[in-house]
Amino acid sequence: MASHASALKAHRQSVVRREKNRQFRSKLRTALKTIRTSIEAKEIEKARSQMAETASLIDKMASKGIIHDNAAARYKSRIQVGLNKASTPGA
Repeated sequence: MASHASALKAHRQSVVRREKNRQFRSKLRTALKTIRTSIEAKEIEKARSQMAETASLIDKMASKGIIHDNAAARYKSRIQVGLNKASTPGA
C-alpha cells in the first residue's frame, strides 16, 4: 500500500477515474446494443435518431481518451454501414 501523501492521492484519483471510465464504457456498450437491435428490427427512423446520440457519445469518449481514436472510428463506421444496409430497399 502507498505510504506517501502524493501516492495516496494518486491512488484515490485512479479509483475515481476507473469508476467513471467503467460507467462510460457501460453506457457505450448499452448504446451500441440498442442501435444494433433497432437496425436488426428494421426500425430505421429510430436507429437514425440513436445514431446521432451514439456518435456523440463515441466522440466524447475518444476525446477523453477512454477509447482509442481508431476504435471510435471503427464503431461509428460499422454502425453506419449496418444502417445503410438496412435502409436500402431489398436488403
